[in-house]
Formats: sequence, C-alpha cells, structure tokens
Amino acid sequence: MASVVTLLGSELAVPDHTTLSRCAARLESIKRDRLPNGPLHVLIDSAGLKVYGAGQWLADKHGQRSRRQWRKLRLAVDADSGQIVAVTLTEQEVDDSSQVEVLLNQIESPIDQVTADGACDGEPTYDTIAAHDQGITVVIPPRETAVPHQFRQQPLVS
Repeated sequence: MASVVTLLGSELAVPDHTTLSRCAARLESIKRDRLPNGPLHVLIDSAGLKVYGAGQWLADKHGQRSRRQWRKLRLAVDADSGQIVAVTLTEQEVDDSSQVEVLLNQIESPIDQVTADGACDGEPTYDTIAAHDQGITVVIPPRETAVPHQFRQQPLVS
C-alpha cells in the first residue's frame, strides 16, 4: 500500500501488516446487501487473470521466457445494484459459454434478462438459458464473424 500511496504523490501514513492484522481481527464481517425484489437483469462478463508466482518472477528476472499461466474469472452481476451474484474461476482453456450454466445455477432469484458479450454468442448459451427458464430475455451481440442461421423448414405432416 505504501508504494501505491507514493506513486499517487500523497503523504498519507500507511499502517504496516501487523497493525492491519490486529485491526482486521476486530472487524465485523462484511454482509452482502439484499438483492432487489423482483426478477434480476444479470450481466455476464469475464476477465483474464495472470498467475504470477515465484517461478514466473525468476523467469522474468533472468530473462527466460516461460509459458504464461492465466485463469479466467467470470462474473454475473445484478445490473441494478451492481452486486456480484455469481462467480466462476477456471483454467484459460475453458470457454465462456460452458460457464453460463454454472453461473445461472448460483443465482437463487428469478431472472428477467441476461446480457453478455459476444464470447457467449452461440447455440449452447441460448440452449442453457432457455433450459434455466424459457421466459428469460437474452441480449448478446453477435460475434464479428457471425453468419445468420439458416432455419430448415420441416415438412408438414398431414
């Protein structure tokens, strides 16, 4: 924290680790705010997190390049309150659409709308959301390489 305060050009006193640990023992736990009544408008997005351990530090220090390790953090957020309602953390190889069901299963409140980015665009995501609840409105912009789906008409049975 001291380095951040210095970078900001501020002259604030920053407590050391021992002081913070003693104070933290007396703090009440942070309680989650209640979600608003009624169905939620859920926003889903992901972010890559670099795993930066001792091995990576040594590789950078000595000029060696190693394969960087990443994790993918996916969040489902209530659009009205900004509260995180579901979370998943996976290896970098796991695709976004496979985690939509994991996120939706963590949400106990009814869902009115799901909004996500183009990484979730695809039939598996739409099928997952429909299986969760047919009444959910889905807002996902198509990927740049998307093409319109050609629906095959089934012959009428007489």
